[in-house]
Formats: sequence, structure tokens, C-alpha cells
Amino acid sequence: MIEADRISKTYARGVYALRDLSLRIDKGDFVFLTGPSGAGKSTLLRLLLRRDVPSEGQLIVGGRNLAELTPRQVQAYRRSLGFVFQDFKLLQNKTVLQNVALVPRVLGMPPSQQQRRTFQVLKWVGLQHRMSAYPLELSGGEQQRVAIARAIVNDPVIILADEPTGNLDPDLSLEIMNLFREINARGTTVVVATHDRELIRRVGRRSVTLNHGQIAELA
Repeated sequence: MIEADRISKTYARGVYALRDLSLRIDKGDFVFLTGPSGAGKSTLLRLLLRRDVPSEGQLIVGGRNLAELTPRQVQAYRRSLGFVFQDFKLLQNKTVLQNVALVPRVLGMPPSQQQRRTFQVLKWVGLQHRMSAYPLELSGGEQQRVAIARAIVNDPVIILADEPTGNLDPDLSLEIMNLFREINARGTTVVVATHDRELIRRVGRRSVTLNHGQIAELA
């Protein structure tokens, strides 16, 4: 599914964000990326999102070299992904329903299908009763559930999440991770970047520790 073959990413003045990194994530895996700030977690997610390309090496997803995709192919590829941010990235002037429905509308789903799919995912994350609320009326945990609903409404094959529990307390963090486990149980590949080692221990999934852009530990 995901195969990084000796990828490196350099920025200004030859500073390495990733260096000679090789990693394989199979279809249906649930993998944590962990390590200190600046270890390369977010850089790897950016490459997987095709927001950037490796300076060296190859990043293959679903048999395709991401660096070789045309702009149109990049758009199609991103439609197969879901992404969850630490700070939710919800539109404050839109309701819960509108925030989630935006994705199927942009993808061109028929209006009846948009409504049905949006309600399905909001019910699944337990927020069907908050569809008319605005983000600022929600708790942090509820906002992250909306963000997860938005990420899965297009039925992605891969979910990427960058510190999705960074603003939540331990109990809420575990609740959110349980949602990711349920998503994974449906066959979706899940990759979560987090510095929270205790949360990784509690969830009990495979982890890849990065340090200075290289793999320091596999567990």
C-alpha cells in the first residue's frame, strides 16, 4: 500500500527533514508515527498527502510513484485520502452538517447522496443530534469527531492524522483513537502522527519512532 524507498527530504541550506528513510505500511495497517518535535513526522505526512515530493528516493502508494503524478492525478489521489488535523480546521461559519457535507459536494456527489452519506457518518461518530450546531458551540472532542466525519465521508482508502489528540485530555484522546480503530477495522489504512507514547501504549498498535528524520525504532 505505502512503500518509502530510501526517501530523503531537504530544505534550505541542505537541512534534512527526512534522511534515507525506508518504510512499508501494508493495506489495512494501523501505524503510529512518533518521535520528538522536528523528528520528521509531519514531513512524512506532507509527502503522503502529495503536498511535497522527496528530494531523493521514491514514495510509492498503491503502486504509484507520487512524484510522477500529473496535477490531475494528484487531485484524484487526494480524493482517496482522508486527513485529520490537530486544530480541526473546521469552517466556523458553517454548521456541523455543512462542514461535513462540503466534501461530497466538492466531489460532485448527487445532492440526495450527499445528504445520506453526511448523515451516516455523523451518526457513526455520534453527532447526528448536533448537526445544526456551529463549531464554537462544540467541545474539543466533538469538534474532532466532526473533523473525523469529514475525513471519512468520501470513504477513503487511507486516513492520515497529524497529532489529532494534541488538544484533548487523555480520556477524550482514547475515545478519538477508538474511532480510528473502528475505521481501521473496516479495512482503511490508518497512519497517525503523535508524540504521546502513553496513548500509543494504551491503543496497542504498531509504532515507528523517528528521530532527526530517520527511523530510530520499530515496534
